[in-house]
Parts: sequence; C-alpha cells; structure tokens
Amino acid sequence: MAGQTVTQLLLAWADGDEAVLDPLMSLVYDELHRIARRHMVRERSPSLQPTALVHEAYLRLVGQSAKWQNRAHFFAVAARMMRRILVARARQCDRRGGGVWHVSLGEAGDIALERTRDLIALDDALKVLASVDYRKSQVVELRFFGGLSVEETAHILGVSAVTVIRDWTTAKAWLHRETGNRTEAGGL
Repeated sequence: MAGQTVTQLLLAWADGDEAVLDPLMSLVYDELHRIARRHMVRERSPSLQPTALVHEAYLRLVGQSAKWQNRAHFFAVAARMMRRILVARARQCDRRGGGVWHVSLGEAGDIALERTRDLIALDDALKVLASVDYRKSQVVELRFFGGLSVEETAHILGVSAVTVIRDWTTAKAWLHRETGNRTEAGGL
C-alpha cells in the first residue's frame, strides 16, 4: 500500500477493501483536521474540539457506503458531514437555551446563543438556496465548508472554473441578503 494516493485508497475502500482505512486515515487526517479547525474558528464552539469533530465525522464516513470519485469528492463529503454535525449540535443547543461560554458577566447572555442562531440561519438559507439553485449551494459547501479550490470544485461539479467563480459570487450575495447580512454568510 506504500505510495498509494488518496484517490487510489478511496477507490479500494469503495470496492470493499477495509484494510486501506488505516493508511487512508493517515493520509487524510491533517486535511480533515484543517477543515474541522475552519468550522470551529467560525463557530467558536465551546462544546466540541476539532479533533472530536474529525473523529465523529470519520466514524460517520466509515459507516456509509459511498462510491468515492476522488480525493476532492471525499473531502467535500467530509466537510458536509462536519457541517451537519455542527448544525445538529447548534439546534440542540438552541433548544436548550444556548451554550456555555467563558466571558464576562456583562457579555454572558447573548454571545453563544447568537453564534448558534447564525449557524442555524446559514444552514436554513443554504437549504433554501439548494431548492432554488442546487449547484450554487454545492459550490458554497465545497468552497466554504470544504475549503476546496475553484479548480477542485469545478472538477467535482463537472463545470468550468469560470462557472464556479460566477456561482460563488452570486451565492455569496444571495446568502448575505437571505440571512439579513448578519450571519456567517458575511464571512464567505
């Protein structure tokens, strides 16, 4: 297995070879951790560390049977999985009245609850965007949540880089407007 690429290992795994999971994890772990850190920096989640998010996403990825196309496809699905985990936790937290943060007494009331609501608002807006223009929602997931380049995104979606750039620009403006200019969409 030495010298195999991520794509080769993913294809072997998709064909049922579970012996490739350990070498695959050693090759993808750092990138998964980078994606998780991006999510965590945006969310400033007090209840979950990037390593825990990587492990939870990895366990879910291993549990599903997918026909991986390539490295970029795997990371896009992993980023989507991390987003779903964080949104599920945010919705749980929102139902319980917000998360716990270490802040001064004067700031304590609204910070965590606002971040949770921002993530939920962005997720809701992405669902609406997907119903209006699915490809644009995919571009946001791949670029913003997955950290993929324009070229990688274009390859996965089977479109040109120019189309990805155009979709990315339009989707950012749409999400910014849809979320009332107050959520993570501003960071897109």
